[in-house]
Amino acid sequence: MIEIDVPGWRRLQLANLVLDLNGTLAVDGHLLPVHASVGELRQRLNVCLLSADTHGTLDEVAAALGVRAVRLEPGGGEAEQKAEFVRGLGPESVAAVGNGANDVAMLEIAALSVTVLGEEGCAVQAILASDVLVGSADEALDLLLHPRRLAATLRR
Repeated sequence: MIEIDVPGWRRLQLANLVLDLNGTLAVDGHLLPVHASVGELRQRLNVCLLSADTHGTLDEVAAALGVRAVRLEPGGGEAEQKAEFVRGLGPESVAAVGNGANDVAMLEIAALSVTVLGEEGCAVQAILASDVLVGSADEALDLLLHPRRLAATLRR
């Protein structure tokens, strides 16, 4: 669990981290060097990786990170599938990290939402649905590893 008091905003009690794969933790299907950060966060949070598996690497990446993989049904509706997954965990306990238009629905309902503006870019709608915008997956994970940074950014 990660607890963060954000003055003037809210108290977060996070038990789950939901991560988008492509464009967030991977570029062109290749995992970015986030192993150490994810490993540290796994000690405090239930970490799940969601993907429609565009590049066919979901299982390999999840195994390398030691996290649960959730494959979305292809052919549309991925955004709602991601939101439904977050609802199932209890959105008030979820930090969600993504970059795409299909991440917007989960970003809107998660207690804490972070959009990554990485090498593949990000959807403007994802930015508007997020609490924080960062430049890389490492920066997103570091915010959770160093919660005072979140408090400093989000305080009112």
